[in-house]
Amino acid sequence: MRCFGEGDPLYEAYHDTEWGFPQRTERQLYEKICLEGMQAGLSWITVLRKREAFREVFHGFDPALVTGIDIEPLLLDARLIRARAKLQACVTNAHATLALNGGLVDLIWSYRHDGPAPTTWAEVPATTLGSVDLAKALRRHGFVFVGPTTAYSLMQACGVVNDHLATCQVRPSVQALREKVAR
Repeated sequence: MRCFGEGDPLYEAYHDTEWGFPQRTERQLYEKICLEGMQAGLSWITVLRKREAFREVFHGFDPALVTGIDIEPLLLDARLIRARAKLQACVTNAHATLALNGGLVDLIWSYRHDGPAPTTWAEVPATTLGSVDLAKALRRHGFVFVGPTTAYSLMQACGVVNDHLATCQVRPSVQALREKVAR
């Protein structure tokens, strides 16, 4: 049984191979920060369906290349979420990522949390004290569009927490990979 995504092949693949699996490269984490920010006010499947277009226009989420992007043409690209503040946040966050000089992975993973497996979605919080602190730390380093809810979604997406339900078919695989990261 999956936690979410049943019936949509794109969503199922995301759930089965990516969500919650440890992401440990700067580019992966920068992409997640951008996409989680894009999700604000939208469903995740909307963002997921537009991800390939975002990867194209943001040069595979290479922060060094994103810093020079003019967002004006992106506001006309129907393949994207055309919210000026969200697009500008991706550029601003590219600058912040580079300013950390490779420290983004350590910063985000310093908020790793191991808790009991939730049995229902009602047990999964929208924010935690850790996500509040992570959001503050990211903002201190110049990131924008990263409130506590977005920070918690980031933590879930990149495996800093494992919120796959106890009955989820991929939870054991995710947990085994997280344990390897801890060593």
